[in-house]
Amino acid sequence: MPKIVIAGGTGFVGQYLSKRFQRMGYQVILVGRQKGNIPWTDTDGISAALEHAEMLINLAGKSVNCRYNASNKAQIFSSRTETTSILGKAIENCSHPPILWLNASTATIYRHAEDRPMTESSGEIGTGFSIEVAKKWEKTFFDFHLPHTRQVALRMAIVLGADGGVIQPFKNLVRFGLGGIQGNGDQYFSWIHIEDLFQIILFIQKHHEIDGIINCAAPNPITNKTFMGTFRSVMHRKIGLPSPKWLLEIGALLIGTETELLLKSRWVIPERLTELGFTFQFPTIERALDDILILK
Repeated sequence: MPKIVIAGGTGFVGQYLSKRFQRMGYQVILVGRQKGNIPWTDTDGISAALEHAEMLINLAGKSVNCRYNASNKAQIFSSRTETTSILGKAIENCSHPPILWLNASTATIYRHAEDRPMTESSGEIGTGFSIEVAKKWEKTFFDFHLPHTRQVALRMAIVLGADGGVIQPFKNLVRFGLGGIQGNGDQYFSWIHIEDLFQIILFIQKHHEIDGIINCAAPNPITNKTFMGTFRSVMHRKIGLPSPKWLLEIGALLIGTETELLLKSRWVIPERLTELGFTFQFPTIERALDDILILK
């Protein structure tokens, strides 16, 4: 049975990928902190799991949906860099290492952009805590030079799917008449349907010439105003009260998160995937939300 190892695979994205690969006939081995996973402390066990694996997918990392205090910042850094380092060293110890190592990264690495889109070739790296996390995460990953393992960093936009992620909070806002714009509504919202993310992984696996950085985002990003308007339309809600920045800051403080998650303008384009001929099943937000909110 062909084998895939997923690290940090118990979250929304990891569970989806596990089910899809298992349906394809793969043995899926999980590395993580939950019962039944290979623990991060078992470095020999991780190396053994990686022997003859077709692919390693690393999704490990503490959620950024929290307040950026000193303790959380330290955990956000360490949960990404230390786990990536453990996996790289485990691959170095393999006699037959995995053919492909996909390491999660984030489209948040680009600057706040309302003037032009960010691509792999022309995107500008931003400044601030979240960007420093992404930069250090990618550096840890690419500092490993593995002659028998192809390495690709997935700069993922916000992943949309029926069974987790950001969809349920947005559904609740729209359902209770609070699904208007956040801030001024002009900030861009880059996103990816979770099935397209899975198909991108298969595409990278098939195309052996792909390495380095890949933007995992739908080709048609929209503004926050368009996103919320489409969400209301699909859910048949006409009224959506806006949330000004000052109100979002109070709300973020109360629920223990940061307004950056809503107010940063992420205008990210999948330039490399488009040039390589990848076809998105869900290229527009209308098609994605129709699938997620109605068909599921």
